[in-house]
Amino acid sequence: MSAISDIPQRDGIPLLRLALVGIISVALLFGSFFLYQIAQPIYGVILLTLATGFVIIFGLNQYYGARFIFPGIAAVLIFIAFPVVYTIYIGFTNYSSFNLLTYERTVEVLTSRGSVDPTTEQPFSVARDGEGYRIWLPEAGLLSDPVALDDIAEAALSPAGVPPDLLERREAVQLRTGLQALTLVTPDGTIIQNAGLRTFASVTPDYVQSGPNTLTRFDGTKLIADHTTGFFIDESGEQVPPGWRVNVGWANFERIFQSDGIRGPMVSIFVWTFVFAIASVVLTFAVGLALAVILQWPHLRFKAVYRILLILPYAVPAFISILVFKGLFNQNFGEINLILEALFGIRPNWFTDGNLARAMVLIVNTWLGYPYMMLLAMGFLQGVPEDHKKAAALEGASAVRVFFTITLPQIIPPFLPLLIASFAFNFNNMVLIFLLTRGLPDIPGTVIPAGETDILASFTYRLAFDNAGQQFGLAGAITLLIFLVVAAISYANFVAMRRAAQRRSGRAT
Repeated sequence: MSAISDIPQRDGIPLLRLALVGIISVALLFGSFFLYQIAQPIYGVILLTLATGFVIIFGLNQYYGARFIFPGIAAVLIFIAFPVVYTIYIGFTNYSSFNLLTYERTVEVLTSRGSVDPTTEQPFSVARDGEGYRIWLPEAGLLSDPVALDDIAEAALSPAGVPPDLLERREAVQLRTGLQALTLVTPDGTIIQNAGLRTFASVTPDYVQSGPNTLTRFDGTKLIADHTTGFFIDESGEQVPPGWRVNVGWANFERIFQSDGIRGPMVSIFVWTFVFAIASVVLTFAVGLALAVILQWPHLRFKAVYRILLILPYAVPAFISILVFKGLFNQNFGEINLILEALFGIRPNWFTDGNLARAMVLIVNTWLGYPYMMLLAMGFLQGVPEDHKKAAALEGASAVRVFFTITLPQIIPPFLPLLIASFAFNFNNMVLIFLLTRGLPDIPGTVIPAGETDILASFTYRLAFDNAGQQFGLAGAITLLIFLVVAAISYANFVAMRRAAQRRSGRAT
């Protein structure tokens, strides 16, 4: 009875739990408000939703059971579902390095640009004046009124002598934010602004907002905001960067399927991705299984030594092995080419010839993957009944036939899910490509970064992050296509495995 009475009762709401829920909820709400204040409304809404769910589930007793799954569900929604949905959304926008801003911020950036009149440039110094500062123009003998230099301000200049307490240049540089926001008015009414770390000058704005969705250039040219492309367009039809993010619908997908410079390399990369994943699975499985069979030979001496040596590639971190192989395959100084030249007089161009680069990638990936398959095969081979193999041998079957008719059919079913998992891993094995070849050599005639050894994952990464004109929208569209392809493959594998299991269960009955 005492043990039962020690169990916390769920009928009452402990004050301590209420206090913790309240403190955590207030912190989440404050974080949500802060994200909204810094112009991140999407993340603010996510945090607000999380806070609401936390209060309901942990504050009310009727949702007691949900408390155990809430953290997992929240993690899945935040770290898996949201990135997938957001990436898909990006695929329907023009988001790129030229379209990073909002429309309002784009207008601010363009209207803040100005051309400096070199004839009005003059050096300046900053003098301390109590809690404020004064700007001293020595060539003109002008001194400004006191300013705080902590916000946008305007100050008048008047003739004066050299002020005391002039700051050193490095101290003045620390005030550059306030100096850039300062406007000075000379006695004759000329307006001058900060034109650099050392001078003030008359600055003519390059663009002036002359109406809604309209800017006027200093030469009188009108720029009209095009909200379908996310750029201001001048009278000649030229786009003026920077632009802003807009929804472009299916435009990115149309580019993928209609542009030869995109469709051509994408098809090549798509085919190579499947070839790479399938060949990697087949080669690692074949090498690993062959070595496992050899290690199972009863007359083999020093088995323990061989096992240790053959498992070493699996023990060494993959990125180290990849970088080592990158040096070994070096076309000029790599040991592999030195050996090949000494034996056969050839020096293959591993990194500049597309076919050789792909062969090199498969060789390295086989080296990295065979120990895993070998370890699995060694375990599965132990489960094959020796009676079956002895019976086949008594009937005159050779060792090769026993392997292919008795051993292999019995280890393939448990191997199948692992082979599928290996295929999925290699389908997105961007680390190998990125560290070994970076996708190179490039495919000629493309309008986007695409290489002979790129797989879909590395190709998308280069398109989004490793390119001067980072095209996040196009990368998002390609990611959606990859997601659909992988989902279809996964579903087909699931159906195939279910039907195979049903056939096996039918034969068993």
